[in-house]
Amino acid sequence: MSDEQLIKEIISGNQAAFMALMEKYQLQVFHTVMGFVHTKEDAEEVTQDIFVRVYQSLSSFHHDAEFSTWLYRITVNMSLNFLRSNRKNRLLQSLEAIFSHRSEEKTPLEEMEQVERDKRIREAIDTLPEKQRMAFILSRYEELSQKKIAAVMNRSEGAVEQLLQRAKENLQKKLSTP
Repeated sequence: MSDEQLIKEIISGNQAAFMALMEKYQLQVFHTVMGFVHTKEDAEEVTQDIFVRVYQSLSSFHHDAEFSTWLYRITVNMSLNFLRSNRKNRLLQSLEAIFSHRSEEKTPLEEMEQVERDKRIREAIDTLPEKQRMAFILSRYEELSQKKIAAVMNRSEGAVEQLLQRAKENLQKKLSTP
């Protein structure tokens, strides 16, 4: 069933159609949210909130864009809102992740180095200007095309290309300094 058909079914009260729509997009939404919030628990919470918002707002979806584009906009906006409202807890969560992340395949030193690298990358991504971060996450984590990112962000493809280039340059600068 197409997204359009599912939406019509959902609006007419078919809850099974909503479950089908959610199952179709849940993993993509979760991965996008993870690109912003970096913790599984927060990503699960935000993902759930996104689908509640989608369900409540479906009647306002006007089909002037693809459903997936509309969903990505909601996902990005709610992820950013979550970050704004939870800045204080992020440091504690980062520290928890460092000390709770273990792997039997690596030595403790290798594990600590990997966790530290991952943390530096997340922190570098988090410090990008908002539009660069959005474009980068949609490109790298979701592997969306520049055309799709342009639709999600209401920008031209050229503007998205510039945002991605600037994000890459900014990340290289941030990660090359010790």
